[in-house]
Amino acid sequence: MKFGIFALLLAGSIMAGGTAFANADDDKWIAQCVTDNKDEGVGHDVVMKYCTCMDGKMSDNETRSITVWEKSHPKEQKECSSLAGWK
Repeated sequence: MKFGIFALLLAGSIMAGGTAFANADDDKWIAQCVTDNKDEGVGHDVVMKYCTCMDGKMSDNETRSITVWEKSHPKEQKECSSLAGWK
């Protein structure tokens, strides 16, 4: 039973933005993304959801910031904007 609950929580975390196994490097990129978008006229929660989603879509081997990466990935940008409620 405990394994089933864990599996559901893990699946939910992955579907929510791919951060089930976030690490310090992910936190650094997300924080930079939040800073880069602080003056975009949307709430902090929306920006945080967006940046977390974008980080989850990026490869662990990616060396570009989320802000740079999003410019070459419009599909992912649109998906994360929608998920975050960014209008």
